[in-house]
Amino acid sequence: MADKTDKIIVGISIGDLNGIGIEVILKTFEDKRMLDFCTPVLFAATKVISYHKNALDIEIPLHGIAEIGQVQHSKINVLNIWNEEVAVALGKATKISGQYAAKSLEEAVKHLKENTIDVLLTAPINKETIQSENFNFPGHTEYLEANLEGNGLMILMTDQLRIGLITGHIPISKVSEAITPALIKEKVSTMHAALKTDFGISKPKIAVLALNPHCGDKGVIGKEDDEIIKPTIAAIAETGTLVFGPYAADGFFGSETYKQFDGVLATYHDQGLAPFKALSFGNGVNFTAGLSEIRTSPDHGTGFDIAGKNTANASSFKEALFAGIQIYKTRKEYKELTKNPLLVKR
Repeated sequence: MADKTDKIIVGISIGDLNGIGIEVILKTFEDKRMLDFCTPVLFAATKVISYHKNALDIEIPLHGIAEIGQVQHSKINVLNIWNEEVAVALGKATKISGQYAAKSLEEAVKHLKENTIDVLLTAPINKETIQSENFNFPGHTEYLEANLEGNGLMILMTDQLRIGLITGHIPISKVSEAITPALIKEKVSTMHAALKTDFGISKPKIAVLALNPHCGDKGVIGKEDDEIIKPTIAAIAETGTLVFGPYAADGFFGSETYKQFDGVLATYHDQGLAPFKALSFGNGVNFTAGLSEIRTSPDHGTGFDIAGKNTANASSFKEALFAGIQIYKTRKEYKELTKNPLLVKR
């Protein structure tokens, strides 16, 4: 490998070959200045990336390599993890595209665990076509939880807003039974730690949203908020963590109360993601907090309907790249500051 510099090596899994993942990757690094911030390594095959380049008429140089030791810091590196011809069918969900999306992700995570890359940036996958005997997960987050150390927490973030999910990719019919004191405590703890170590906030304030409309209206609509969420928040607060709630989700976002907090925990997927995507204007980032390694991704999907049309917006992918770099720096700084704490004399 080229001499190690302070430049962060960002490993990129290319997502579904037939979606907009490779397009937003290429558009991000079309700006040569991006190479001043990091060294990208795409886990794919040069032939596939070149196919997309030609289809989109994007002219940027690629540096194909056969092993990670050949990475060049001033170039867009493509680590060739397969050599066979692969059929690309832009805009179509196929088992082949899902198979190679999994291959890219698996190889990127392997290198992440081996510390040959510093940060993982994942392009969107199709959750149906990626399924196989070896990949049986609802999404990236669950796969990473199974392969890395720690308790994962999906956080959707912009500069102004960070929303974590107490429950993730589960059916809405199972959300209520999944909301337990133990799970709430785990997610608050993970959010609290992430806000300190990954975002540099010394005394983070966290809000927890209610499960039911109007916080259950004292049991008229539902009892979970009064019987489970509220007492659990009180118990956590007694330990010194600045956690508040539960807040009715509609008024919380409508009145911009979220601006008073460093982090927000939604009880289920759409409760957090619907307002987030409405507020983020396509610039949001998905960050998997709580794990031993750093992973970010754009907040959009595969975009099959616009794949190959050269209309995909790379803003979210670019923001995910910058977020991963900044989180890496902040986490490293936090570790340095807390490595040898001064002993307090009594």
